[in-house]
Amino acid sequence: MKDTSHHDERIAKMTFATVYPHYVTKVERKGRTKEELHQVIDWLTGFNEEKLQELIENQATFEHFFQEANLNPNVDKVKGVICGYRVEEITNPLTQQVRWMDKLVDELAKGKKIEKILRGS
Repeated sequence: MKDTSHHDERIAKMTFATVYPHYVTKVERKGRTKEELHQVIDWLTGFNEEKLQELIENQATFEHFFQEANLNPNVDKVKGVICGYRVEEITNPLTQQVRWMDKLVDELAKGKKIEKILRGS
């Protein structure tokens, strides 16, 4: 993957609270629920409803968000293209983690079954 250090830095400083409403809108517009979105985020990060709300209220950056996360051991099964990049080929760990979440949200919005999104866990 080409050098995207400026992009990686921008992602690190972006707050989860600014992106979260877009995730909700995206999945709800496609007939999915906020609860399903939270289930997907919980699978990826280990964050329950309370912790997720705390991170939103505290305006946690993605850097802080993923430092606090307990990533699912099956996360390496998340593959495919998001924003023009193959998630499995992204070299910056934080950018890859954010893109994993983007990919999971995208799969949810596209109507993929929860069991498939959660990679059999």
